[in-house]
Amino acid sequence: MGKSLEIDELWSKRISQSLNGLEYGAVQIIVHDGRIVQIERTERSRFDQEARVQQQEATQTKPVKATGKRYP
Repeated sequence: MGKSLEIDELWSKRISQSLNGLEYGAVQIIVHDGRIVQIERTERSRFDQEARVQQQEATQTKPVKATGKRYP
């Protein structure tokens, strides 16, 4: 069985700071030899469907007139 991991107040504070304000994402705690060695925070930004549709409409180009040519 692995070593027991003890989390002192400093690490508790660091973990809390990583979680603070995180709306969408993940906090990964890296442990080596029973000790926390790294905290990684990955944050995602999500936008509502209406904003995505408006953005897609703004970036679309005008349709090109068909020439009737066929391509293999």
